Amino acid sequence: MKLVFATNNAHKLQEVRQILGDRFEVVGLKDIGCNEDIPETAATLEGNALQKARYVHEHYGFDCFADDTGLEVTALDGAPGVHTARFAELFGEGMTHDSDANMNLLLKKLEEKSDRSARFRTVIAFLYKGQEYLFEGICPGVILHERHGHEGFGYDPVFQPEGYDRCFAEMSADEKNAISHRGLATQKLAAFLNKK
Repeated sequence: MKLVFATNNAHKLQEVRQILGDRFEVVGLKDIGCNEDIPETAATLEGNALQKARYVHEHYGFDCFADDTGLEVTALDGAPGVHTARFAELFGEGMTHDSDANMNLLLKKLEEKSDRSARFRTVIAFLYKGQEYLFEGICPGVILHERHGHEGFGYDPVFQPEGYDRCFAEMSADEKNAISHRGLATQKLAAFLNKK
């Protein structure tokens, strides 16, 4: 089965392909000729995921799925949340999707905080045969005081999942995918597809 994933993020695409395995052929936006920046202007992760999936369906005619992910930090009242990828840009300290600047700002804002609990939350919106479905994955954990590891992407070097003594950036792709927010949401999508 061929699935369109509404992303141009090569890391996300690779992660989802690994999780879904050989049963599905997952293609990205470039593969369907979509090179424009799809708007993400909703106030929630659910809204952004639906906005992207609907855009691809309306402009390119494909059933597809899209995701949005937020890092929700307790001591920052759930921020950066829906602004996770643009956290530093919002404060004039980096560009969009600037992982280094995002992590620097996060660590700076948590310097005086004792509560470093956080969670990653992914919402996948799937448009399929005229219906819309949502799948959520949540991974609780803590924000470390400094970066560790060299794997993964985004905030992986500073996020340590609950119950583990290593951050995402110190895990193999298989280890991370088994417990991560995106992994859990994608597994729910896969279970739904297998039933269909």
